[in-house]
Amino acid sequence: MNYSENAGKQYHIQVGKGDVGRYVILPGDPKRCAKIAQYFDRPELMADSREYITYTGYLDGERVSVTSTGIGGASTSIAVEELVMAGADTFVRIGTCGGMQKEVMSGDIVIANGAIRMEGTSKEYAPIEFPAVPDIQTVNALIGAAKELEQKYHVGVVQCKDAFYGQHSPETKPVSYELLNKWEAWKRLGCLASEMESAALFVVASSLHVRAGSCFLVMANQEREKLGLDNPVVHDTDMAIRVAIGALRNLIREDRKEKK
Repeated sequence: MNYSENAGKQYHIQVGKGDVGRYVILPGDPKRCAKIAQYFDRPELMADSREYITYTGYLDGERVSVTSTGIGGASTSIAVEELVMAGADTFVRIGTCGGMQKEVMSGDIVIANGAIRMEGTSKEYAPIEFPAVPDIQTVNALIGAAKELEQKYHVGVVQCKDAFYGQHSPETKPVSYELLNKWEAWKRLGCLASEMESAALFVVASSLHVRAGSCFLVMANQEREKLGLDNPVVHDTDMAIRVAIGALRNLIREDRKEKK
């Protein structure tokens, strides 16, 4: 059932068939969409609804889009479901994260090769035993783009949660014993960074049989702060955007070669 007043548009994101390309960049913040669309040829605003803003343009002659998802897995899952119904099949999330290992420094890029499902949305798609993993071709496209830009990057597992302040002030929460103990476990397991969307994105993409990957700007690292190490706060997401744009170009080139 489509609850939209316009039967040709998806209910939440308000785009329909023909409004988006098959390749879509997914920032969380709606304000980042116009910035990302500047990298497209002939970008056009297609929809502005709730937390979902969509622009569509061209990269290397291929139609591509950017759609914001808002914060967290629940709104991300809605965006991906509706974008797939509108014709998209390849997603690159771009966002920010907090580093967890001391070598993951402010301004670095993290590319996720898996996500810890410490959130609720993915549990409505798959049993908890099912891993949240990205598409390997998309991961390789992101790594290739970071190398081409000579950008310092890390590849590894990220932690996903629903409560931002559950990470940043866990000691104030009634379940502090669980939050603090799990955080220590993730660090010991080599988890690179904490963010809020990749677990849901990867599991939803798996359930829909589409491609997805993620890359993030490291804004800061609270573990470096605890150790008294240099830890500036970085807000400029342009490098992460450029990595995502480069990844789309790599995927477009490979798909044409393979006639996908």
